[in-house]
Amino acid sequence: MVAEFTHVSEGRVRMVDISGKAVVAREAAAKGKIYLSEETLSAIRTGSVLKGNVLATARVAATLAVKDTPRIIPMCHPIPLGGVTVDFEDGDGYIEVAVRVKSTGMTGVEMEALTGVSVALLTVWDMVKSAEKDASGQYPHTRIDEICVTEKKKGDA
Repeated sequence: MVAEFTHVSEGRVRMVDISGKAVVAREAAAKGKIYLSEETLSAIRTGSVLKGNVLATARVAATLAVKDTPRIIPMCHPIPLGGVTVDFEDGDGYIEVAVRVKSTGMTGVEMEALTGVSVALLTVWDMVKSAEKDASGQYPHTRIDEICVTEKKKGDA
């Protein structure tokens, strides 16, 4: 079964009318990983990255991205945000970013959570890319991966 696309009609793109939807509590979470060399991960852990505190900067970037999602994603509705949390987990060869977004509105917040994760990961990359380069000018250890929605809630459930 093919799902009906709500944003495209006869080849034209449009913002879906949500004005008839009920205002309810909504929540979504997303996560993603950036894989880096052990040397770069160590520099992040010890706070010795020349550009500054990588994770604090990524946290601010994620929050700003969540707030700006409707400006970045063309058919995304501007919604009232109730809260944004950004957490980091240090893994074996990677840092995982998790973003949770809460709202009371007429549409979900998974796009905001995904945008927050993506921008946080890109910010980490921007702050450490010079350290990741090998002698040939390549980035053999680095990749951003596994970005996904992990949870979506609507109403009291």
